[in-house]
Amino acid sequence: MEWLHELFKKSPEIALFLSLAVGYYIGKIKFGSFQLGGVAGSLLVAVLVSQVGVAIDPGVKSVLFALFIYAVGYESGPQFFNSLGRQSVREIILAVVLAVTALLTVVIMAKVFGLDKGLAAGVAAGGLTQSAIIGTAGDAITKLGLAADEVARLQGNVAVGYAVTYVFGSFGAIIVCVNILPKLMGRTIREDAIKAETALQAGVQVLGPGQTPAAPDLIGRIYDVGPGAGRSVAEIESAHPNTAITIERVKRNGQIIDVSPDLVLAADDIVLLVGRREAMLSVSSQLGKELLAVEGMELVMQRRDMVLTNKAYHNKTVGEIRSATAPGVRHGIFVVQLSRMGKILPMQSETVVQTGDVVTIYGAEQDVKRVAAEVGYMIVPSAKTDFVYMGAGLVVGLLVGLLVARIGSIPLTLGSGGGVLLSGLVFGWFRAKRQTFGYMPSGAVQILKDLGLAGFVAVVGLTSGLQAVQTVREHGLTLFGVGVVVTILPMILTMLIGRYILRYDNVAIFAGALSGSRSANPAFGEVLNAAQNSIPTVPFAITYALANVFLTLLGPLIVAFV
Repeated sequence: MEWLHELFKKSPEIALFLSLAVGYYIGKIKFGSFQLGGVAGSLLVAVLVSQVGVAIDPGVKSVLFALFIYAVGYESGPQFFNSLGRQSVREIILAVVLAVTALLTVVIMAKVFGLDKGLAAGVAAGGLTQSAIIGTAGDAITKLGLAADEVARLQGNVAVGYAVTYVFGSFGAIIVCVNILPKLMGRTIREDAIKAETALQAGVQVLGPGQTPAAPDLIGRIYDVGPGAGRSVAEIESAHPNTAITIERVKRNGQIIDVSPDLVLAADDIVLLVGRREAMLSVSSQLGKELLAVEGMELVMQRRDMVLTNKAYHNKTVGEIRSATAPGVRHGIFVVQLSRMGKILPMQSETVVQTGDVVTIYGAEQDVKRVAAEVGYMIVPSAKTDFVYMGAGLVVGLLVGLLVARIGSIPLTLGSGGGVLLSGLVFGWFRAKRQTFGYMPSGAVQILKDLGLAGFVAVVGLTSGLQAVQTVREHGLTLFGVGVVVTILPMILTMLIGRYILRYDNVAIFAGALSGSRSANPAFGEVLNAAQNSIPTVPFAITYALANVFLTLLGPLIVAFV
């Protein structure tokens, strides 16, 4: 193994990417219905790789975690702020329950197995993956009035307990949130994530990437005019004002001719109709025979999102706007969706429209451009990230994480993780309101989340794995076993209280809240992977912020009660 040590010494990044590659491969393997997942797999492989000796700059872990947690906040900002209020009471209670059950578990296990104050605090810090407990417990130990050598011994034991229990603290939370919780609920995280997202989008069916409906609402058809001869374009189109069809192209005697409202169709004209399925079915028998394809009748349609900035439409209902808009403006344009801060609004006549809403329209290129000038500005899809906005968000978050408030001698801080998460939420929310800047493609958000979390966890395994294994050899398995109980038992108790008392009935939402109440970032990453959408993020963000405070306070409490 010496050659491996030398290799990793020359290029420690090889150990990092090796852990990711092998970890994700192992994570795909199913053991019956159990599957580790890429994050847990990367953690275990990193612990194994660490045994040959690997030195990773701790700054790498900080950078990767900051990217992950910022991307999570940025993606979920609009939904998070819309969800604040009395509906967040359950998340607050859940975070309190986990902190209290964790304190009781640590104190009882310390009494049963004779752990001193330092080891008990270290087990809490590692088993609950809350590193801040090391600092608050260490500070509390110095206030006990003990001899200097005893203070040093107890503070050293804090580090020992932390090293032994931290790795399983991360892994155990994944098992509870991703494997045990869905078993208890009888449904998968993905099933309930789809259900919650559909409910959030006002009953609109949520389609994943690459998915399209088998029978789309908007369709195009080509007809050879027969019974429809002698009718004008305006007459045919106005017969279906609500369901909307438009004649986009007419071919007469082999030539494409201009389409105008007063154009009268002649027998054997070839016409291209675009419109809603309901209208197309009713008009087809009145117009003529449908054709498969005709040269020159090809037309490319566009689906574009536009931000409404025209104040003439502000606080007007959909019905009012529809009736007040001139036919020439509406012609060839189909409004397919209306959304506000990422939430889809029902396309009903009484729905009130506001500036800043996003209107999704469908039509030919020239029609889309015409309406864009009237509505506001078009959101042009791009593969580029606004790094100015992203960098500013990270800087603000890291600065917020440095702020410290004190309750007596106990320092309270969001830390870099909490600060960047808060910043990501705010910057994501503001971006949703002002979409002229700050763009980050969904693919970029996903790679930041995936690489950031998996890389962070792998670095934890590489830097702590060797020390943890060595400490277990020195102190036996008792300390490790205590850490397993401290990791699992509070989460199980909190899970049962959440299910049967707080009445959580959605697995995806519950998993996000549970992982956040334990500040279990690796578990949350696996929950997100299982959900395949951002539904678990809002409850996670609420409980995670609270857990950073509640769990940090456990340090001096454990020192006082053990």
